Parts: sequence; C-alpha cells; structure tokens
Amino acid sequence: MRFIPNNERVQKEMLAELGLTSMEQLFASIPSEARLDRALAIAPGMAEADQLETFRAIAAKNKGAGANSFLGAGSYDHFIPLTADSLIQRAEFFTAYTPYQPEVSQGTLQSIFEFQSFVCHLTGMEVANASVYDGASATAEAVLMADRAQRGRNKIILAGSLHPNYQQVIRTYTANLELELVEAPVENASGRLDAQALAGMLDDSVICVVVQQPNFFGVVEDLESLAETAHKAGALLVTSITEAMSLAVLKSPGDCGADIVAGEAQSFGVPMYFGGPFLGFMATKDAFKRQMPGRIAGQTVDEAGQRGYVLTLATREQHIRREKATSNICTNQNLVMMMAVMYLTLMGREGLKEAAGQNIAKMAYFKDQISKVPGFSLRYSGPNFNEVTLTCPKPAAEIVAACTKKNLLAGYDLGTLGEKSNQELLVAVTENKTRTQIDELINALREVSA
Repeated sequence: MRFIPNNERVQKEMLAELGLTSMEQLFASIPSEARLDRALAIAPGMAEADQLETFRAIAAKNKGAGANSFLGAGSYDHFIPLTADSLIQRAEFFTAYTPYQPEVSQGTLQSIFEFQSFVCHLTGMEVANASVYDGASATAEAVLMADRAQRGRNKIILAGSLHPNYQQVIRTYTANLELELVEAPVENASGRLDAQALAGMLDDSVICVVVQQPNFFGVVEDLESLAETAHKAGALLVTSITEAMSLAVLKSPGDCGADIVAGEAQSFGVPMYFGGPFLGFMATKDAFKRQMPGRIAGQTVDEAGQRGYVLTLATREQHIRREKATSNICTNQNLVMMMAVMYLTLMGREGLKEAAGQNIAKMAYFKDQISKVPGFSLRYSGPNFNEVTLTCPKPAAEIVAACTKKNLLAGYDLGTLGEKSNQELLVAVTENKTRTQIDELINALREVSA
C-alpha cells in the first residue's frame, strides 16, 4: 500500500496487540533523560488542498518555474504523453532492479530487450546494451570500448564540436590510461568538424574519432564522409548523440558507417528533471559486442517452446572476474529506461517522425525571424535540427540575464566556454514551442539588445 492509515483507533489497536495501554508505555525503554520533555514546534496539520497550494507557492519561487525556456545543450524540453506519466507510476516499475534470476525477472528482461531493439532500429546498429548511466558516461565508455578493440594504438581524436562536458568526462575516464587525447578543429564557416584537418591528424596510432551528431553547436555533421576518412586510417568512428529525437529524421549513424554509437535518450519521454537522472544508451556492430560494457538481454525459448528472456551477455564485474570486466560502474537503468520504452511505443514510428519534423519546422521559423532582428546572425552556415548558434550584438550573458527578468530562458551562453565565444548564444527550439512563444523570444531579443 502507498498509504497506511494511522488514526487514534488504529493506534489503540496496535498498542493492544502489544499488550500496552498508552504511547508512553511504548517508549518506556528509552531513558527519561534521552526523551524530549516538550512538544515539537510543528505547525497544525493542513488539509490536502491547502498543502498543494503551499507547495505550488514554494515551487513558484524557482527562477525557472513557468519560464518560456529555449535551453538545450544536452537536455531538451519535449512532449511526453500523459499515458506514459501515468503508467510509469505502477509499483512493479519502481521496484524493478538487476535481473539476476530470469525465472522471476521476465518483465525486467523483456523491457531491457525492447529498449535494446528500439536503440538498434534508431541507430542502425546490430547490437545494443542497457545499463549505461547517461550520454556523457556512455560516450566515455564507448572510447574505452574502442581502445579494447584497437589494441596497439594509443590516440583518441575528439571533435572540437563534441559537447564540452562529454569531453571532460572522457578525459576523466582516461586520465590514468596511456592514451593521448587530441582535439580536431571546427570549420569556422560551417561549424562542422574540419574534415581536411582531421585527415591530416590520422595515422596508424589513432584508435577512434569521436563525433557528435548533431554537434554541440547545433550543426548536422557529414558522418558518411567522416567515417570514410577515419576508416582509411584504420580508426573507428564513435558517434555521440545528445539529442536522440534527431535519430527519427537524420540518416542513422550505422548507415553512415559509424562503428559505435553512444548517447543520451532523455528526449524519449524523460523529463528534464533539473539535469537528471537521464538515460544513456550504446550500440555497436556485431563484431564488437564482447567489448560492450553493461548487459545485453536476449530473447530465447524455454523447454516448452515458449518465448522467454535472459541475460545473453554480461561483461561487468558482478558476473565475471573484476580484472576481466569491461566496466565496473554501470547498473540497471530500468525505471528511466521504461519511460523511454513507453514513450517510443506510444509515439510509434509516425508519431516520432511528426515530432521531429515539428522541431525542424519550428527551428526554420526561428531562424527566419531572428535574421530580421538587427545585430543577430547565424554563427554557422551548416544545417540544423533543433538547435542553432547565434552571434549576438552584445555579450550573451547580458542578453540571458535581461531575458530571465522577463521570465524567458533565452538559451545557453557559450561565453562560459571561453572569451572568444562571449557573444554567442545556443538556442534550442523543440516541438513544445508554439509560434507565440517563439515570437515572444524574438521580441525580447530585439528589446534587450537595442
């Protein structure tokens, strides 16, 4: 039960069951000097309706409460069907944990299998796992996985357009390994990874090239060309995804030649939650499956020929010797994973494409309108999905602060990454934004930059 009543009658029944007549007798074993001899200063009880109103008033004090938000940079405001929100509150989903015993974990194992299947379809890869925490750690795990698959090499090339937080996590994961991390530059005009510069950096020491799609600046990369360039040098292409919604319309990383795909599935039915918990995912070619961290759930049949689910491959330290494990810091993500499975099931192929299409259309409208505001321009010429980098007429920090006073979260100030970007603003426009809300931002940007 979620609620156990505790009124005066129930208290008397419990005391009687214990052979007691008062609450004082219940606490008689506690020394008198350790007992509180005064009443606690607790306000009188409130009716439930009054409690809800009180909490609403407290929540409204949050700066972002009810704000018109255009923040992105790895966390996105997408539509979530109410059905998914209702279903995920069922008790069996709250209590699902690591499926050690398949005979009592069929539901958990099936949900993992379904999630893996969705990931394979969307990424165009052959095998997917479960149990990586978030996009940043999943990408770092992909780098370690590439290292295991490419013994004898020692260099990792990170695209300069890869999310800076993801870069930092990768550097943390590899800090004590004999690996050299180098950054490939971004083309100043297009915002894409500089393919010519990358080609000049590749040699037989490179393990992999890590590229984000769409990249941190909102630009869609030419993955096919990058994969071909990397493969000529014997390097793997690791593709990192922060905006999973883009997988519904862009050519899949697998079809573009990616070897490992890792990223963040928060866009699939997981609220922004002030930054977490989120949902990492990873997929790869069949040839590399034994190097994957976490677990892989598989479908089989029992002795009676009935369908069942099992852990097909588990390469973490709980299942094998620690020194043989691919990772020691991955665990079951079933609750958050179920949110994504419910979302994808409810939306379906066409629903997901429709939502992604709205992202593209609303971003196109925003780009058209912002081009009419004096002082603002598109920083890069490359194609966008639902994020774009703007060059602003004054420091982005000032613009963000002024818009916040209007209850508008205008975007991510790229000046936090360095002085040269202090007049650049990263803006995300998802399907949740109406034309009225987009116009509100456009008008605010016009006012605060005048």
